[in-house]
Amino acid sequence: MHFQWYPGHMTKARRQMQEDIKLIDLVIELVDARIPLSSRNPDIDQLGKQKARLILMNKADLANEEQTRQWTEFFQNQGYFVVKLDARTKAGMKKVNDVIMEACREKIERDRKRGIKNRPVRAMVVGIPNVGKSTFINTYAGKACAKTGNKPGVTKGKQWIKLNKNVELLDTPGILWPKFEDQQVGLYLALIGSIKDEILNIDELSLKLIQILKENYSGILTERYSAAEEGEAPEILRQIAENRNCVKKGNELDYSKAAALVLDEFRSGRLGKITLEFPGEQR
Repeated sequence: MHFQWYPGHMTKARRQMQEDIKLIDLVIELVDARIPLSSRNPDIDQLGKQKARLILMNKADLANEEQTRQWTEFFQNQGYFVVKLDARTKAGMKKVNDVIMEACREKIERDRKRGIKNRPVRAMVVGIPNVGKSTFINTYAGKACAKTGNKPGVTKGKQWIKLNKNVELLDTPGILWPKFEDQQVGLYLALIGSIKDEILNIDELSLKLIQILKENYSGILTERYSAAEEGEAPEILRQIAENRNCVKKGNELDYSKAAALVLDEFRSGRLGKITLEFPGEQR
């Protein structure tokens, strides 16, 4: 299965970001805590290399806590400010404002020396599709000021949002990059829902997920689906279909229904706190 998805509006969005970066003090980049490296657009480092940087490890409630701690250290060692959070439940949100002020301390001090007082920090919020940017902004602002959706590509325009006297946010559409050099990155993005399911083979995707879970989270498939993990992924999927009564006309097992079930339960967290990539494996 080959992974690629780059709608035309993303090219326009990237060009707009190149223009807007001149206006801002801080780049706030949301990543998915389950795949912290693969959910980073490599273009962002180039676009924001002269700016203060904050990485928000969103959806931390769905990720393995120890791996999230290790990823936080990994990014901090590279010079980023980092906050882990779950924008939907507001967990971790209280830290964000203080860390923004800390990240922009030099800018605030420069303004003070120039006699400029109370000029808000202007921050650009960036991230790939479906990583939770709009939910974060709405939670941070305390009102529904950015469009949200559980499908990638909902935010397509530019909008400034005044949060408080200290911070103004520039929301941007989620953009991927034109070509995935590493198809493992594409696989991870497909698994968390950053590539539209409609263009993917869900059966094959689920088999890949089962293999990852078997290798890194031994026992989780047995606990959730009563499936023996000794066999290969197709055999495990067969057992899941059988044990969860996924059948179609003629009383045949419905492998597609079982595949969609496993994928949905991973994405929703019902399979447990699962991180798919680990700091020691970074490319």
